[in-house]
Amino acid sequence: MQYLLAFLSLLQLAAARFPAHPLGFAQQKAKRSAAIAKRDVDPSILYPAHNFTAKVDNFHNESMYEPHSCETFPLRYWFDDTYYKPGGPVFVLESGEVDASTRLPYIQKGILYILSKATGGMSVVIEHRYFGTSFPTADLSTENLRFCTTDQALADTVNFAKNVVFKGHEHENLNADAVPWIAYGGSYAGAFVAFLRTLYPGVFYGAISSSGVTKAIWNYWEYYEPIRQYAPQQCVKNTQLLTNVVDNILIGKKAPKYTAMLKKAFGLSGLEHSTDFANAIAQGIGGWQSTNWDPAVNAADFDEYCGNITSTKVIHPATTKLMSEAKKLITIGGHGSQADKLTTPMLNYIGYINQTVVQACAEENQTQYQCFSNYNITTYQQHSLADFNSISWPYMYCTQWGFLQTGSGVPKDQLPLISRTLDLDYESLICKYAFNMTTPANTTAINQYGGYDIAYPRLANIGGQWDPWRPATPLAPEAKPWHRVNDSSEPFLLIADAVHHWDENGLFPNQTTEMLPPEPIKLVQGQEVAFVKSWLEEAKGQFPRKG
Repeated sequence: MQYLLAFLSLLQLAAARFPAHPLGFAQQKAKRSAAIAKRDVDPSILYPAHNFTAKVDNFHNESMYEPHSCETFPLRYWFDDTYYKPGGPVFVLESGEVDASTRLPYIQKGILYILSKATGGMSVVIEHRYFGTSFPTADLSTENLRFCTTDQALADTVNFAKNVVFKGHEHENLNADAVPWIAYGGSYAGAFVAFLRTLYPGVFYGAISSSGVTKAIWNYWEYYEPIRQYAPQQCVKNTQLLTNVVDNILIGKKAPKYTAMLKKAFGLSGLEHSTDFANAIAQGIGGWQSTNWDPAVNAADFDEYCGNITSTKVIHPATTKLMSEAKKLITIGGHGSQADKLTTPMLNYIGYINQTVVQACAEENQTQYQCFSNYNITTYQQHSLADFNSISWPYMYCTQWGFLQTGSGVPKDQLPLISRTLDLDYESLICKYAFNMTTPANTTAINQYGGYDIAYPRLANIGGQWDPWRPATPLAPEAKPWHRVNDSSEPFLLIADAVHHWDENGLFPNQTTEMLPPEPIKLVQGQEVAFVKSWLEEAKGQFPRKG
């Protein structure tokens, strides 16, 4: 029986698009706070944390981990057996590069809830080493980060699946040799679970890789391609033109007086380096990734940004005094013939940056150099465990994953969405200053596991049509996905009008409406239940495994 729609037919699915609204910053902030307040019981209260004793060093035969360690550390995890029935599967959600407690809502009403309820399964969330509270070392010095690799974390998860004993189920064998273990992950975690399935098929019976970035790319300028193609086109066009104005001044003119005029207009005169300035004003367009169909987690920053730069009216009254200066900058930036049309978008862009970037820094009582400069070496000298958010993942992408999002890599015949001054040298400053790394990441260490071509029975590849990470997944156009197998054994699904692993989210039954979840989400989650059931049907008679 076929449970899945063909790849190309999924491209034709329609869903409600997310319009841009010129809401004020304060109004939008209030709306977001209200959405958060509507969340139900804190899942950390419902699901207590547990710790699994993991090895600091799983590979004593590899020199990259010298000096080796025989120590152990507590690897944090949570589980829920609400829907578990004896002999049922274990669904483990890999948390990826975040504090794993943020993934607990998926037990309540997301993908874990959906799959476990449908199959009588156990739900598990497991933390990645060097995130949250799961630290193998006493600090995050570069020497101690040598154990912060995907391979070590994969081995942690394998050992967990083989040996964990769930509280209240001490009388049962729920390890991977006794019942089917199926992994789910999104983004980096999506690639992670794909590797679990292909590298450890005797442990993980299946895996669902959602927006799985299995192709490591050093210069990842393509991040902005899906935004260019699928975001509201007037927003895209205005962003391209205003960015080109900036670049024509910073790169084309190279005149200190014009550069100073530009920085002053945006309220960022405190930034010496033009690259820091260009980076600071590029935050709005990057909000695309954080849009979501689920109102509780959707970040409206992108809609606010687009609403500002596409409005035909000046939204921020204080910027009207800059009208003549804005027209002059547009003319100096090579778009004098469009000055009448671009002046209002430019003024609203300036006002948006002032509210969301400049004021936010001022409220922290810091200088703009402290807030925004990637040349501020002191910011890279933090080594405490509390700083994992700014250290652990950067170490991983500097060493093996890459994904530096540049404007310089955009083809010359195409206007970029961020400044071309944002090149590899600038984007890799953190690698140099934080970890003393001056060469590109060893992406081969990751791409040896399959890259675009990764495939295996009972490995599902799922992703959003609009996802800025799609170019790093098997669903990328460069991967020629139309040649891939798409059946219940190897599902290959592109979610129409969706961004970043949108299938992971869910709603409580009393929260659903005619429009929520959107039809493409309901469709793909139904397909996930269907193919997982087919996998479990196939598993009958195979467990417990012998040998």
